[in-house]
Amino acid sequence: MLAGKNITVGITGGIAVFKVAQLVSSLVAGGADVRVMMTRSAQEFVRPLTFQTLSGHQVYTDLFVRPAGGAVQHIELATSSDLIVLVPATANVIGKVANGIADDLISTVVMAATCPVLICPAMNVNMYNNPIVKRNITSLRDLNYHFVEPGVGRLACGAEGRGRLADLDIIMEKINSVMAVNGDLHGLSVMVTAGPTVEPIDPVRYITNRSSGKMGYAVAEAAAGRGARVLLISGPTALKPPLGVEVIPVETAAEMYSAVMGRFSSVDVVVKTAAVADYRPVTAAKQKIKKQGETLTIEMEKNPDILAELSSMKKHQVLVGFAAETEDLEQNARLKLEKKNLDLLVANDVSLPGAGFGKDTNIAKLVFPGGRIVSLPKMDKSALAHRILDEILTFRKVGKINLFYNIESR
Repeated sequence: MLAGKNITVGITGGIAVFKVAQLVSSLVAGGADVRVMMTRSAQEFVRPLTFQTLSGHQVYTDLFVRPAGGAVQHIELATSSDLIVLVPATANVIGKVANGIADDLISTVVMAATCPVLICPAMNVNMYNNPIVKRNITSLRDLNYHFVEPGVGRLACGAEGRGRLADLDIIMEKINSVMAVNGDLHGLSVMVTAGPTVEPIDPVRYITNRSSGKMGYAVAEAAAGRGARVLLISGPTALKPPLGVEVIPVETAAEMYSAVMGRFSSVDVVVKTAAVADYRPVTAAKQKIKKQGETLTIEMEKNPDILAELSSMKKHQVLVGFAAETEDLEQNARLKLEKKNLDLLVANDVSLPGAGFGKDTNIAKLVFPGGRIVSLPKMDKSALAHRILDEILTFRKVGKINLFYNIESR
């Protein structure tokens, strides 16, 4: 995926600069043509010669240096890049980009760029949690800048918390997902279900679950970015719908069932990430239930099993399910895949750190027909979304997702 791609790495001043040497080396090993920009502060930690040696190119450090041939340096870097990665990204550079400030080489290149920009923050935990920094990050996300969330642990200042540069394998996964070939899903229609459902008890109360919808929205955004026509059927979430995606909002499992069944025949792929309630109250009270007595009993009835019904109806469609478990993950996942006749099941143990509801990362196992299981490392949900879409493409091309595999991967 990186072969022949032009990747520009912008390095700003933080203790994590030394880690970027390995990242640049990995990008070059992956076939990318890497150019490195450094701020004056970054050069206090690692000298430019290190990155010149690793990248095989001069390191850019000054906005006003005119390269050979008379080209405008920041414009040439901006227009020739397939991806710009800011790593480590300080609060300072994030603030500059978010507010349109271009007063040095890196910020000027980003302002002139039309390619994707990936930002990898690294800073003190209090700086990262500062409302101004949070606002700037949110603003950039809304403008389709990509982010890799920093990790949690001991920081260089001695503090503990979120702020250390994310692990390099997570950054590489994100780079690969951003660099995924646009248009490889062109012509496909993809239905994604996301978020929780809510089952009313009375006009005030309802039963729901902890699903945030982040995984489903990541799949929808990734599929749209790769050229698919995407229909997102979403339970209540606090997320902004991805650009270019048709969204159908629903609340109850019955509403989701109706929306899915009514459109299933017209799609090629279904990715069911939604956490649909298994049961609902038999009767929802028309008025608020008043507190009375020591106990309250609510009679429940089963909701329709959307995934099971889809599996009995599917013809040409690829059907992908999700399983959130807290115990016996592989056994339960295999049983669900077989029972519901799925082409792929994505399973995760929500009790693991970095894999629960509401997180930006996930730790998943891909479960295939025939018993094959591939364990993935912790990764950004966007990277996992692209991995799932890659498997779907494989299925579409060869007719069987697990046609080729090594039994050792079990």
